[in-house]
Amino acid sequence: MKKVRTRIAPSPTGDPHVGTAYIALFNRCFAHQHGGDFVLRIEDTDRERSTSKSEQDILSSLKWLGLSWDEGPGCEGGAGPYRQSERSAIYAKHIQQLLDNGSAFRCFCSSERLDEVRKQQMLDKSQPGYDGHCLSLTREECESKQAAGDQHVIRMKIPQDGECEFEDILRGKVNIAWSQIDMQVLIKSDGMPTYHFANVVDDHLMEISHVIRGEEWINSTPKHILLYQYFGWEAPQFYHMPLLRNPDKSKLSKRKNPTSIRYYEAMGYLPEALLNYLGMMGWTMPSGEEKFSLADMEVSFDISRVSLGGPIFDIEKLDWLNGKYIREELSDEEFAKRFAAWAFDPDKVAQIVPLLKQRVERFSDVVSLGGFFVDGQLELSEADFQHKSVELSLATKILQFTLWKLEEVEEISRSVVEAELQTLAGQLGLKIRDFLFPLFVAISGKAVSTSVIESIAILGIDITRARIRHGISVVGGISKKQAKVLEKEYRSL
Repeated sequence: MKKVRTRIAPSPTGDPHVGTAYIALFNRCFAHQHGGDFVLRIEDTDRERSTSKSEQDILSSLKWLGLSWDEGPGCEGGAGPYRQSERSAIYAKHIQQLLDNGSAFRCFCSSERLDEVRKQQMLDKSQPGYDGHCLSLTREECESKQAAGDQHVIRMKIPQDGECEFEDILRGKVNIAWSQIDMQVLIKSDGMPTYHFANVVDDHLMEISHVIRGEEWINSTPKHILLYQYFGWEAPQFYHMPLLRNPDKSKLSKRKNPTSIRYYEAMGYLPEALLNYLGMMGWTMPSGEEKFSLADMEVSFDISRVSLGGPIFDIEKLDWLNGKYIREELSDEEFAKRFAAWAFDPDKVAQIVPLLKQRVERFSDVVSLGGFFVDGQLELSEADFQHKSVELSLATKILQFTLWKLEEVEEISRSVVEAELQTLAGQLGLKIRDFLFPLFVAISGKAVSTSVIESIAILGIDITRARIRHGISVVGGISKKQAKVLEKEYRSL
């Protein structure tokens, strides 16, 4: 019997998402329940957006949760390397195989031509996708264009008629017409593989037996199955998990809810409680018990118990479960130890102390001045944002623009934050002290506090983002219509 091997393959292009941990948890439990291996692979083929910092954040966040892996970065096995950026020679060899057997072709279409094709398809209300323009190029024509230095991508061929039928172990038979599938780019013009190509090659070479991933990949599965067929490989079994949802049933996203694992760590949640909560997302223990450990879940795991209804990520339920862990699992001594480790982390304290020393006259001043560094969601009111030079509508704009600006930067450091906010204040024609006023309130709860720029750098993007969003809601929120107007203005700056 083939050994069970599952994987999680995050892309290091942003925050370590709770959705990544959710899928990783189910992959690990399935593999270990069957005596198999759980593999971690870094899919970093997006050169522009992938960063080593994001990768380290993902790895450290998964470790914090207790989601260790059997193979992957730092735990090398025989199927490495485990970063796609280090596997270029492997992809070059395999794409040549598809070109040689006629399953892929070189496409020299310019971005301008492709834009025109898309516009016409929209006007015609036809299925969007590549129109096959370069399919008829001969080998000689391709070689001539390559010799001339013409940029190109490599696409996969797709059947013209019929449909792809595959078995989703959770959902049964799925049928998708080939006419709905685009001629996917496999190798980009910079020579790097796309997710779809690298994913299939890596899963095969790493002997992944079961692909357990989010349901957003269902419509891509025909491309993957076709690639397996083109290579003459056996495809793995597919399981498409339901996506995590906001309480309003929309897809969980940072626009509405904190989604970064680091946010929950910074807020003082216990990793075992958060992991337990993710295990409850669309799955139940046979006993119906809601509180269970990772070891308990692995022993009792049965993926057929997954419910396909979109699981709701409810912060109030997580709070209840976290409180239950604190009361039932931590002795007084353990509580004190873990609280101190969270609240008085040496690296964090070292950054805070210089700010407080400048402003306190006695130690009893510390809590009132610096308590917001270890607080959760601040108690704010609309009156807190009243200012003689900054109307509430302007305060809302400042907060929203700052939120968008901070989401664009790769690193939240004092120098970066200061430069970005100074620039933004200038673009809005505001004095820096007026610009910073609503940020002081949103970040610290007070109009006057320690440097708000220093505070943002110390708190980090996750807590900062949550507090700014909370501040926006306190001053009245932003409707969809207002958001469109503000975003247009922001993009024009």
